[in-house]
Amino acid sequence: MNRRSTPAKKAVIEALKSSGHALSQEMIEARVTEKMDRVTIYRVLNSFCEDGITHKILSDEGKYYFALCVNCEEKQHNHSHFHFRCLTCQKVECLEEQVTVNLPDGYVKENITGWITGQCNDCS
Repeated sequence: MNRRSTPAKKAVIEALKSSGHALSQEMIEARVTEKMDRVTIYRVLNSFCEDGITHKILSDEGKYYFALCVNCEEKQHNHSHFHFRCLTCQKVECLEEQVTVNLPDGYVKENITGWITGQCNDCS
């Protein structure tokens, strides 16, 4: 969907692009220099999810992170992958290796997600 570009959208997308990894709303709020409230950031992030620009990740700690969709074909998003959260710096990354699971007959997979926590290569 073509939506109007706004300063808030530009600021949020720039924060995500410059980070190189998934960010929570609080992390984005700390990175943007434009004055905007928490609700505006969430609205922007949710519109990005609807438009396939980002995907939302519910972490093992119950917090949402948002990652840019990379190499996703339009309408063919495949987010069946694990995520890594560094316990030291809190960086969240999508692990690119796709996960497969053999399900019992009659089961249909729609999505696989999971978390690995530990120390990232910068902190270990």
